[in-house]
Amino acid sequence: MEANQYKEIFRKNNIKATKQREVVIDILMNASVPLTAEEIYVKQMEGESNISLSTIYRILDVFVSKGLVQKSNISDNKAIFEVIGMGHKHHLICLACGKIIALDHCPMGEYEKALEEETQFEITSHKLAFFGYCPVCKQKK
Repeated sequence: MEANQYKEIFRKNNIKATKQREVVIDILMNASVPLTAEEIYVKQMEGESNISLSTIYRILDVFVSKGLVQKSNISDNKAIFEVIGMGHKHHLICLACGKIIALDHCPMGEYEKALEEETQFEITSHKLAFFGYCPVCKQKK
């Protein structure tokens, strides 16, 4: 995406457009899986930006508070971030190395319909993550 498109996204979400925010949203928009703040920090350094990690956390907090980005806690001290509306995704998350694999389908469709019928609850969305050990970490155990 171009900077003008990001500025439009920021305008729609009542977020002041800055170069640093554009860098962070660009990284998130182009990521195939959710990223930690530390991963965003490393990626922006590769792109020759120089945003501090604390600034990245502040930017992510703004994005989350404005409903642009979703934060998911994967452990007591680690969270991942992804842009809301970038498709319906679920993930496998390795507890040892932190590797994240996006599932290419939603395994909850039929169950969600059955829950709605059973409870008369109108379900508008859901999140699902599976935690365990990737093949490499499982072999190390």
